[in-house]
Amino acid sequence: MTGPSRHLVVFLAAVGGLGGLALLAVGGRSASRTFRIGYMICNSVEETRERFAPLTAYLSEATGARFEPVYLNTYDVEEAFARGEFEFTHTNSLLYITLRERYGVRPIAVERRGSFGAKTRGVIVARKDSGLRSLDDLRGKRLVFGPQWAPFGFLAQYALMLEAGVDPEKDLGYYAIPRGSWKHQKIIYSVLYGGFDAGTAPLIDLEEMAADGRIAPDDFVILGQSGLAPYCTFGASKKVPRRWADRVRNALLALDNRATARVGDETLLVLKRAQVQGYDEARDADYDELRRWARLAKMPPYEKY
Repeated sequence: MTGPSRHLVVFLAAVGGLGGLALLAVGGRSASRTFRIGYMICNSVEETRERFAPLTAYLSEATGARFEPVYLNTYDVEEAFARGEFEFTHTNSLLYITLRERYGVRPIAVERRGSFGAKTRGVIVARKDSGLRSLDDLRGKRLVFGPQWAPFGFLAQYALMLEAGVDPEKDLGYYAIPRGSWKHQKIIYSVLYGGFDAGTAPLIDLEEMAADGRIAPDDFVILGQSGLAPYCTFGASKKVPRRWADRVRNALLALDNRATARVGDETLLVLKRAQVQGYDEARDADYDELRRWARLAKMPPYEKY
């Protein structure tokens, strides 16, 4: 083969040698790299899809790559990531540090939500008329925890109790972890309506339920609250070229309340649908407080048996 045809084959081979990272003009259109984002399911797969479909579409438009969502239950995320089923991650911060420690996931951006922006805290609440006023009052009482992988619904409070000298495994009369969807809301309601003496929840959930009138803050007393740590986090596999991780980071940091994306026949506001105020750059050192809780509670990635 000689002439222009030979040069075309060499050019295409060179592009292929880049792993498909470069854009390649084909018939006047552009084909680009495809990435998958593994979204940890929040309250339900339907709610998670509704929240993040516009964001996924926005990232495709803003970066020049094609992004596809993958929705996973919390306990499936690590194994699916290890199998290579997605390259970018959107998870709670406990899963982030697990993927960071075990697989080298790089932090990209963290959600801003609630009164503390990109951070929040876990709280333990009781009804105001319960007579409970401190963590020590929980001895012998019935408590409902959030999901065990929830950094601000389980981990923060478990560590908080241990630091206060209250061992959940020995000192509580009974504790439970709810099943099904919308677990944090279930906990708050179960305390409000007397199913348990106390319960754990992210401060964000209390704020949001109070803001839309589902609960009244005056109904509750806070028995204890954790320090601040980052909320839900975007990360990237160490196999993702840094320039693509930077493009995603820059696109997320650039989001404002006016940004829209096309999903099906609708044009949707990205941040409003995602139920976040924006994104800040994620720095791994900011997760050290959460690491301390995980070590204290012997939770992944520092579990001990």
